[in-house]
Amino acid sequence: MRYPDEIAVVGVHSGKFTTERETPRIRDASIRLGATHLTINDRQFRLWRAYAVGAWPTLVAVDPHGAVVGMRAGEFTAGALAPFVERVIADARSAGIMIDAPLPFVADPPTVAPGQLAFPGKVAVDGRRIAIADSGHHRVLVGSLDERGTRMRVERSIGGPDAGYRDGAEPAFVNPQGVLFHGDLVYVADPGSHTVREISLSTGVTRTIAGTGGQLRSAVDEARGALSSPWDLTLADDRLYVAMAGVHQIWTVTLAGGSAEVFSGSGAEALHDGPHAEAALAQPMGLCSVDDVLYFADSESSAVRVADRDPSGGVRTIVGTGLFDFGDVDGSGDAVRMQHQQGIAPATDGLLLVCDSYNDALKWVDPSSRRVETWVRGFHEPSGLAIGDRAVYVADTNVHRIAVVDLRSSDVQSLSIE
Repeated sequence: MRYPDEIAVVGVHSGKFTTERETPRIRDASIRLGATHLTINDRQFRLWRAYAVGAWPTLVAVDPHGAVVGMRAGEFTAGALAPFVERVIADARSAGIMIDAPLPFVADPPTVAPGQLAFPGKVAVDGRRIAIADSGHHRVLVGSLDERGTRMRVERSIGGPDAGYRDGAEPAFVNPQGVLFHGDLVYVADPGSHTVREISLSTGVTRTIAGTGGQLRSAVDEARGALSSPWDLTLADDRLYVAMAGVHQIWTVTLAGGSAEVFSGSGAEALHDGPHAEAALAQPMGLCSVDDVLYFADSESSAVRVADRDPSGGVRTIVGTGLFDFGDVDGSGDAVRMQHQQGIAPATDGLLLVCDSYNDALKWVDPSSRRVETWVRGFHEPSGLAIGDRAVYVADTNVHRIAVVDLRSSDVQSLSIE
């Protein structure tokens, strides 16, 4: 932090989703993201209205007298903000009202303490092989399952414990998410470093195949090959398709040359179907491929959508009706309501299994009939899943475990990790 003694950061959380207004969830999310400054749960939008806020995010600057001295909506860099902050600090010092001392606030502990895993984000299964994005520990675990599929023997731990961006034999990740097996390789979507990485399972050596380590914010960044919060990935025809959550698009990365480009989505944040270049997505965070289409969890619109892999095709919505339409309602078509889904996987019978993350449930989605049916409840913000031969493996994020759900009995147990 550039001004540790001069400024105090207070986050005001005015949650869009009802689940985002629950204080324990806000606490866990803050710890998961490393945002351990003071946070106010503005669940009734009182501060939102008092400061005439109209967009997420909005920054309000308040001087030591309590007067608002600046306000701006949208995302911008710390460097762009620094001259303004320095002027406010200088004015406060000249007025004799500046207190150059840190405020002694201690961060709350999480609802459930991390153990072997910390806030796991995604999981992948390939036969008996399993990979876990141990996101809170900034590492990827790769190992093998026992015959029953309920115990994992770790064979490689790549990255961690500290966050960072580094390739090579001792790599570093920042909040890794999507993981994908491909032969002797594991591909990783690393949103914290804004990169897509490749891990060799034989050597453990990691390399960046797309991204620069910095976030895509300008045309110059794009020309340099920057990405923005790649969250999940899938493979088809020697191309990686990447859920680029930060810019509300799906991108492709060629395995041969590593070139990355927009595949679908205009970049606008909305739910709008149409040709790839015109369709609007809303923070896609889960992605899978089946035959000639991609299915994705469009989190901010609480939707499940489908995109043709043919570049001349487009995007259609299976369930979901808009950015502010969410809930917990099974059924068919536009009557369905889900809440910020983050994971999606195809089953062999043509159905999709979806992590309805903010409803703490797994739900079956039929792409043909647009019917949704709840399968299992009782999770804690599940954000990723993989379907194995006999069980489903779920990244049960806020209780730091991989849950194993038996496909026949629906019984749930925790994956044992050795």
